[in-house]
Amino acid sequence: MMPDTRSSPATPSRLSAIDAAHAAGALTDHSLQTIRSWLTEPRYAEFADPLAELIDRAETAAAAGSGMKKSAWKNLDDAFWTVIPFGTGGRRGTMFPVGSNAINDRTIGESAQGLADYVQSIHSTLLSDAAGAPSCAIAYDTRHRSEHFAKLCAEVLLAAGFRIHFLRGYRSTPELSFAVRFTKATCGIMVTASHNPPSDNAVKVYWAGGVQVLPPHDRGIIERVMSVDTVRRASFDEGVADGRVQFVEEEIDREFVAAVLAQSSPGPRDVSILYTPLHGVGASAVMPVLHGAGFTQLRLYGPQASPDGDFPNVPGHVSNPENPAVMEGAVAEAQQRQDDLVMASDPDCDRLGAAAPLTPGGDQWKTFTGNQLAALLCDWVLETRRSSGRLGATDRVVTTLVTTGLVRRIAQTHGVATTDWLQVGFKWIGEEIDSIGPENFVFGCEESHGYLAGTHVRDKDASVAALLMAELAASLKVAGVSLHQHLERLFVRHGCHAERQVSVTLPGAAGMERMREIMAALRAEPPATLAGLDVVRVRDYATLRVSAPGQAPRAFGGAKGDLVMFDLDGEGADDSSTALTPAGPGNPFPTLANCVAARPSGTEPKIKFYLFAVAPPGPAADLQATQQRLTLRLDHLESELRGRVGV
Repeated sequence: MMPDTRSSPATPSRLSAIDAAHAAGALTDHSLQTIRSWLTEPRYAEFADPLAELIDRAETAAAAGSGMKKSAWKNLDDAFWTVIPFGTGGRRGTMFPVGSNAINDRTIGESAQGLADYVQSIHSTLLSDAAGAPSCAIAYDTRHRSEHFAKLCAEVLLAAGFRIHFLRGYRSTPELSFAVRFTKATCGIMVTASHNPPSDNAVKVYWAGGVQVLPPHDRGIIERVMSVDTVRRASFDEGVADGRVQFVEEEIDREFVAAVLAQSSPGPRDVSILYTPLHGVGASAVMPVLHGAGFTQLRLYGPQASPDGDFPNVPGHVSNPENPAVMEGAVAEAQQRQDDLVMASDPDCDRLGAAAPLTPGGDQWKTFTGNQLAALLCDWVLETRRSSGRLGATDRVVTTLVTTGLVRRIAQTHGVATTDWLQVGFKWIGEEIDSIGPENFVFGCEESHGYLAGTHVRDKDASVAALLMAELAASLKVAGVSLHQHLERLFVRHGCHAERQVSVTLPGAAGMERMREIMAALRAEPPATLAGLDVVRVRDYATLRVSAPGQAPRAFGGAKGDLVMFDLDGEGADDSSTALTPAGPGNPFPTLANCVAARPSGTEPKIKFYLFAVAPPGPAADLQATQQRLTLRLDHLESELRGRVGV
């Protein structure tokens, strides 16, 4: 079929083509309706021509090959089969020039317009700048089109009467959080897709105070975003010329580094560090901090040093420090040059990964899990505060439901209370900092390599985590102890903890439906046993109800979230002095030794399972056997869980 050459993109032949694709099962109902809207409605006029070209290509490809219709239309169906959600922190997804389920000028513009509309609706109750207008701090990372999307957001907010604090050049997400606080902005926007593949991008939205948007503002913004009709824009250059856009990167850079360095402790600095930003923004944040703290034996890992949205020298092109493979090249260089520590941050520099030799100066290296780093850093923060006389009676460590229980054990030993019943997501830690009072916050962490000491931001911060990690490594080097050996000492003292996260990707409409089915099945028919261990309690945080064998379900207090936890019997589970930690204020449950949690991701098309196994404290000589036993337990839990849910 030859494409229609009329001037209007919504030609009868194109409309017929999408109808035929829908009839053949190549387009969903939603795709059909939304493609028609984007072709015909004035609000989508700037996207009609590129959409028409894609329709022509799909129809030509479908006509060229027998049985190819579905595959030819796949990109368009993926781009239109739903509306990309504006979640509780922002919008994230695959970039595509058109489509309601893709990141493009329309969906980014809708996000900024919805934010502007919501802020305007409640502006009289918000903190504004001296001129009385709402304001927004905006930054962006190294991903493709990040600068473009940042300026687009600025133009939408300018049209709504906002003043803009704009950071030119690549900057970290925690620095954006800091900028919101420092400028006293009404809100903030960070353009980044964090550790997602190069095809993706996103906006993260922050509220006054530098925390990602929380209730009730998150729901209010989402409602406005979903109801946007017209995206209004004003000239970015004109905003610069008349002073409504102010470039603040020089001042913010200086103040941010100073705020991070305020978390430094005096001590040894004789440690050789190889750092990789994984082609992200980290060189703008981590390097100045480590240099400022006096670490002179510091190198960037060359192959991954350049800012590059393709992440070319990263295995799989996914710069996620949760994956040990991303540091393999850096570790190989560190082994050759006999470095003491390798550290890596993700593209927007809010997560930190690390690797170190098993023994001081040894050739065998191993990466740390996010939970292991949480334990190491928590212990270091509390120990340095204790030794300097700064550990207070009201100090508190804050973490989430799916982060290692070793953090609470360590805090208890130091006499520090722990909030460890928060839902997944660092924004809940940020909220808790203000709830307990910033003066009482000492350390926050989550299992996905997110850490924070200090109150300069309300988000995880790889730069402060790198500072703490470097100080700990230098201190241990003087004592002739490796980081891994020190972690083993924590296991001996507090009990051996083993954790595993299993992520199952389920993309597309079928995948979303499958995720819902899995979660519904786990709730409707929870397992009685897992890996030979009895399920002694089921906690459903979506309904805030708990059930146990032989007992009627009952309500409990806490924060709601799409999370189900299965507490298991087994080794140490009945020994409250070692394997159980008591319930605390706001947390009606002790932490059991063995546990499985299931949660659909809030930002990616995947479902995550969190597995936990713990053994009581014991002799150092037994540690290796204990670790092997716990690893086997996790293997059995993963195998049975995958079989049960069919993934």
